[in-house]
Amino acid sequence: MKCYSDEFKEKILEECSQVGNIAMVARRYNISQITIHNWIKAHRKNGSIKFLPKAIDKRIDELEKKLEEVSTENERLKREAAEKELELAILRDLRDRVNPR
Repeated sequence: MKCYSDEFKEKILEECSQVGNIAMVARRYNISQITIHNWIKAHRKNGSIKFLPKAIDKRIDELEKKLEEVSTENERLKREAAEKELELAILRDLRDRVNPR
């Protein structure tokens, strides 16, 4: 049984989502389609390819770390969305000033 790195698994999953054809990606890398489907299932369940540790304390720490990462990314995305909305409002205002209706 081959062991694949988490980075490699993430790369394969990214390529599968871009290509949209698991069979083609599996053939390209000479990996079983079932293996890739298992990675996808694990990714959907855990939010990542990396499995959580079995010890409760480590598991809680890992989940808290993931929560912090997701919260940080969420805040960043909210700021970016607000900036884009402001840019759009400014552009609409400029458009209306130049070309009044």
